[in-house]
Amino acid sequence: MLRKFYALFVVSILIFGCKSGGEQNTGDDFKVPEAVVNEGVLEISEEVMQDIVQNIASPVEMAALVKSLDAGFSSKYLAPTENVDDLTTSYQQAFHLGIYAADLGYLNIYNKNNSVIEYITAIKTLADGIRVGQFFDFSTLKRLTQNSQNLDSLMYTSVHSFNQMDKYLRSDNRSNLSTAMVAGIWIEGLYLATQVAKASPHPQLSERIGEQKIIMSDLMLILGNYKSDKNFAKLFDAFNQLKAEFNNVTITIEKGEPEMIEEDGMLVIVQNDVSIVNITPEQLTSIIKKTEEIRNMLISI
Repeated sequence: MLRKFYALFVVSILIFGCKSGGEQNTGDDFKVPEAVVNEGVLEISEEVMQDIVQNIASPVEMAALVKSLDAGFSSKYLAPTENVDDLTTSYQQAFHLGIYAADLGYLNIYNKNNSVIEYITAIKTLADGIRVGQFFDFSTLKRLTQNSQNLDSLMYTSVHSFNQMDKYLRSDNRSNLSTAMVAGIWIEGLYLATQVAKASPHPQLSERIGEQKIIMSDLMLILGNYKSDKNFAKLFDAFNQLKAEFNNVTITIEKGEPEMIEEDGMLVIVQNDVSIVNITPEQLTSIIKKTEEIRNMLISI
């Protein structure tokens, strides 16, 4: 199957800047605890992190694809929220924030308003835990869930909130937590897609799963930067096991004709490259099995 694909060449543009030492000071009213701050690692450039974040399929996008294939909703795919108060470390809070963000996107697409409140509440608790709750518009999101006609606004507000959290964490020298959040979003989005693919196989969904090979390579580059932290070392090793399952998936790029389009009042050139994903049923089965194993292990930490 063919699909427009905008290639990421992160290896060639990965730019690091040395992080200065010394005590962190973010103002009189907000002091970041030492346990939350990146220590002794190279800081990933904002441009690179933005490229990777933007190229990870959003929770809403992946859920929308699933629903467009007439796959039914299943609450058994969602991560449980009852133990959210037991997530006490900054890493746990950031990672599970990403997990619940993906689940929230899935719930939003299927208009499961009652459950949405539960996940919004859990997300607010975790966001406050890592001091980014000021970017989570809890009251607006709660109000929007009461009316299914507000779905577009609900999705926009939730995605905007997470983008603001991610941007702030990176600007506040806590890109490790931003990375944990992005990793949570990605693995949960992949888990939802693979669970649906297991229950209701579809070529388009298989292709989208296969494309995650590229995103995973980018994520591994970032995660490797924080391996001195035991939590990230465990996450890196887990993702590396999953990466091995993608090794035999092949993705070839066909160069397309460039196209000039208008965007925000300006003419821009878009390179219409096309990706061809080759993933066998056996490869897909292995990826589904390993994704389920890795995701369930990670959310139990």
